[in-house]
Amino acid sequence: MTPSTPRPSKAQRKSEAREQARLVMEDRQRREKRASFLIKWGVVAAVVAILVIVGLIVAGNIRTQVPDAGVAPAHGNEHGGIVLTSTTELAPATVDSVDVASLPEEAPNPADLPPGVAASGADEPVQVVAYVDVNCVHCANFERTHAEQIQTWLDEGAITFEYRNVAYLDPNSQTNYSSRGAAALACVADTAPQAYWDFSAALFGNFENGELSDVELADMAATATAGDISACLEEDTFRPWVKFGTQAAETYGITGTPTVFVDGEEVPDAVSDFATVAQEKIAAKS
Repeated sequence: MTPSTPRPSKAQRKSEAREQARLVMEDRQRREKRASFLIKWGVVAAVVAILVIVGLIVAGNIRTQVPDAGVAPAHGNEHGGIVLTSTTELAPATVDSVDVASLPEEAPNPADLPPGVAASGADEPVQVVAYVDVNCVHCANFERTHAEQIQTWLDEGAITFEYRNVAYLDPNSQTNYSSRGAAALACVADTAPQAYWDFSAALFGNFENGELSDVELADMAATATAGDISACLEEDTFRPWVKFGTQAAETYGITGTPTVFVDGEEVPDAVSDFATVAQEKIAAKS
């Protein structure tokens, strides 16, 4: 027969109960302390995250505060445009600097063509002026549809092609991509005019892949044999130029992109009709 276990005395039971209560209390205190620690550091992490976000917003706002006046690229004109005379040559500059303050508040006659848009002379190439935005899907479609023909006409001397790169779609971008892309094009025009056509084609051809960082823009320019434009981008050298060109386009009634003129005639639907209109103007000079 197995001997029975002695029953704990009343004092022992009280002692065991007190010990159990102590252990429960210590465990609760450990849990509360741990929770307090996590909450404290969670708040610290949240504050740090907020400060980082605010810093990025402030830095972004500072960068978007672009001056109204600045230098023009070496091959820029007084209308905010860059004129290709072939796929490896740009027309000489007609202005050293630009200033938004020089623009009228509104076009003197809204029915007039934008300044610098006109029919070419009898012995001159057909003039094409295109208002485009690097972040515009229709502009990318225009380039994809007509780039090969434009290249042929340029190298034959049948046309000149003026890009007026505007930043209409910056409000749709968290990185002001329209402005940065246009500024990158100006950087290339300034120091590597022979690479402008190739870089422009690559930039619009990249549309479906999304926005590019400044580093990626510089890499694309280098691939197009334009050299290193990193400093030009980092210093926002031609952001005032882009701001001027954009404001000039708005002032003179350009409401969307692409807006394309051929010898002073606006093409109704640039993506569909450009080649037909341009061919008619070229043929008329033959």
